[in-house]
Amino acid sequence: MPFQLFIPLSLLCALLPLHHGAPGPDGTAPDPAHYRERVKAMFYHAYDSYLENAFPFDELRPLTCDGHDTWGSFSLTLIDALDTLLILGNVSEFQRVVEVLQDNVDFDIDVNASVFETNIRVVGGLLSAHLLSKKAGVEVEAGWPCSGPLLRMAEEAARKLLPAFQTPTGMPYGTVNLLHGVNPGETPVTCTAGIGTFIVEFATLSSLTGDPVFEDVARVALTRLWESRSDIGLVGNHIDVLTGKWVAQDAGIGAGVDSYFEYLVKGAILLQDKKLMAMFLEYNKAIRNYTRFDDWYLWVQMYKGTVSMPVFQSLEAYWPGLQSLIGDIDNAMRTFLNYYTVWKQFGGLPEFYNIPQGYTVEKREGYPLRPELIESAMYLYRATGDPTLLELGRDAVESIEKISKVECGFATIKDLRDHKLDNRMESFFLAETVKYLYLLFDPTNFIHNNGSTFDTVITPYGECILGAGGYIFNTEAHPIDPAALHCCQRLKEEQWEVEGLMREFYSLKQNRSRFQKKTVSSGSWEPPAGPGTFFSHENYDKVREKKPAKQKVPLLSCPSQPFTSKLALLGQVFLDSS
Repeated sequence: MPFQLFIPLSLLCALLPLHHGAPGPDGTAPDPAHYRERVKAMFYHAYDSYLENAFPFDELRPLTCDGHDTWGSFSLTLIDALDTLLILGNVSEFQRVVEVLQDNVDFDIDVNASVFETNIRVVGGLLSAHLLSKKAGVEVEAGWPCSGPLLRMAEEAARKLLPAFQTPTGMPYGTVNLLHGVNPGETPVTCTAGIGTFIVEFATLSSLTGDPVFEDVARVALTRLWESRSDIGLVGNHIDVLTGKWVAQDAGIGAGVDSYFEYLVKGAILLQDKKLMAMFLEYNKAIRNYTRFDDWYLWVQMYKGTVSMPVFQSLEAYWPGLQSLIGDIDNAMRTFLNYYTVWKQFGGLPEFYNIPQGYTVEKREGYPLRPELIESAMYLYRATGDPTLLELGRDAVESIEKISKVECGFATIKDLRDHKLDNRMESFFLAETVKYLYLLFDPTNFIHNNGSTFDTVITPYGECILGAGGYIFNTEAHPIDPAALHCCQRLKEEQWEVEGLMREFYSLKQNRSRFQKKTVSSGSWEPPAGPGTFFSHENYDKVREKKPAKQKVPLLSCPSQPFTSKLALLGQVFLDSS
């Protein structure tokens, strides 16, 4: 291996003085109050830089102090940061941003958008902010939380995604045009995570609006993935949503698969759904049997279980946090400590880390300020109180500030070996990384409520309890209050009653027509087959009528991080040629 210079975090911290409140030579634990204020300052340095230099674009380019659109054209950073503002206690800015979003965000645009990213960032961010609006002092309308401007925006954005689910398998395309639907010639190859990461947002949306179509399509996608697993119980990385055949057959817990497993657990908790939890527990057995080695998780061939890539990916660092949610604390801590050693080696987690060699993988040396290890630390600290987890939080604050902070925000670290920077600040830095850091150091935050306090809300459908805790974070760290899903159920029942009456009316009308020996004209309305089909008949037909121009698209469509470094395509592993 050629000599490559990198500066370990331990040396970096030895060269630069620690701030007051950081642990001293006696090894005292980090002071939460001190680091809470440091994290808050990090947030506002990044947030103010976005507002001053990048708004209304999606994201900030911190090295050139300007902005660019990335996942659509939604002022994405503003949506992603909204609930973080409230968690940090800034109700006035939360209220201002709610007004700004209502006035400026439009989803009726000719933009090709990632179905996955739009769901987790936009739909999830708007739903979370909607449910937190009253706590933030927003004057909510009558009927809240079953109605409201942010809920209507979330529903509008989600409806733009529904055409992607109109496939023979029920598994969605990875990309949809917000104006025209799915483009002709769109690749049918989608990541596993891009199929199985909808139940949290879509079930919440169905519960609040009374329209079951969202939860229905999310459940079908989850079921189809479950039915597509291999004989040894594993799923691959990419699948053809038209044929149901696996295109990329690497099985693991990282990029392209990660949030599928996460949403089985979180969906089970949110919906109290034993079937979803049973699915995850079966997967967990297969994952432990075939991919776990010395508390690391490798990539294996999904049909044979043979190792295809002995690498750790930074996106896998969510796994200890997920293990904590099912009570597997001992295994979670052992895996977390493995990952923490990588952080200490580089001052961050490289995208790919070769486990046998103990070093980065070529062209995957960067750290885009991802939150996953911090997320796991937050969950595990809530479960154990182990001060080691606060030390990770301290190290994250110190290294991000020392390596990544620039005049206009915080820049992606292009290479952890020499700390070169890249001209991007992903919106998840404010949505997730800073939020999880703050919550790690803020044990009394309302998000951590244990049920000792709550709010009672009177809705048109009865009394509703909110804010009692138990928040479920979507994979973009947008908290969903699970109690809210029970506030609007009567609305759903009333909708089904109306649909039933309409079907009954149509049936009587049809029988009368037969008696009078008349036929129904071909242009007559057809009754819905069941709850939730109003949208399908009305909207999907409009989508099919659109004939947008053909567009070149990539072969693979994957959320967050394209999985191209070492990918088993049709079972054959290939490497980057360079």
